[in-house]
Amino acid sequence: MEASVVERELAIRLAAQAWLEGERAHGREAWTQPQLADFQYGGVRIPLMDRQRGIRKPADMAAALSIRTVYRAPGAPRPYDDGTGPDGLLRYMWRGPDPDHPENRALRAAMVRELPLIWFHGVAEGVYAALYPVYLLAEEPAERRFVVALSEEQRFTPVGDVGEAARRYVERITWQRLHQPMFRAGVMRAYQTHCSVCALGHAPLLDAAHITPDADLRGEPVTSNGLALCKIHHAAFDAGILGIRPDLTVHIRSDVLLEKDGPMLEHGLQAHHDHPLLVVPRSRRDKPDPERLAERYRVFRAG
Repeated sequence: MEASVVERELAIRLAAQAWLEGERAHGREAWTQPQLADFQYGGVRIPLMDRQRGIRKPADMAAALSIRTVYRAPGAPRPYDDGTGPDGLLRYMWRGPDPDHPENRALRAAMVRELPLIWFHGVAEGVYAALYPVYLLAEEPAERRFVVALSEEQRFTPVGDVGEAARRYVERITWQRLHQPMFRAGVMRAYQTHCSVCALGHAPLLDAAHITPDADLRGEPVTSNGLALCKIHHAAFDAGILGIRPDLTVHIRSDVLLEKDGPMLEHGLQAHHDHPLLVVPRSRRDKPDPERLAERYRVFRAG
């Protein structure tokens, strides 16, 4: 690719990332394929996701613009087995076995020119979270896959067998970078971007809170292990001031119920005692896991 072509492709990618950031600023956490078709550059519409293919290369671009991993329900197989390597970095599989398939060539072009891509990860059927910028660091032809860096910092991570300690460190950062936006997107979608306790609907003031903490081995980043909470109620939940019973009823710690400390305490916490959650996911699969809630509530009561 000539320098001018590379500059144009980089400009389109940066503009696409800025567009996604603008969408996020207005509360969108995940996208469908039709919604991702609204991006424009220079007055020309450039869909960020292909309707059928997992690798998106617009006709007038020389390198892939985005990649996609479809949603997989717990226990269900995926068409392509993406995973991590001995260095803790993620891999993205070729399209089929042919190294010269046009989509594989498009990925190779992005790798050689060190162009950033967007990685769309499914958080529900037909709904995707976006990770960006991601880079292809290397190709492993024998395994039919590319090595992926999930951030600017990971671009400098050695590829290959790096030793157990280094692999564990990189793998931890990799999964944090992958799972945090996916977990948030799934939770916000399930709770329609509202706090489950008070129904506040301003995305910048909302967190995706874990029921079983993510530091726990059982703290999987699945929607049923999450609650959409505003920052006040998230902090109260983590501090043991606010508990949620398995029947989805809010409980405020008894000593806090007796305090006198202004309208925030009165209306923001005390008024929710013994009241049900105001926002609950519609899908049974997304509802908070009662066993996790029971365990967390036991910890709350013991505290």
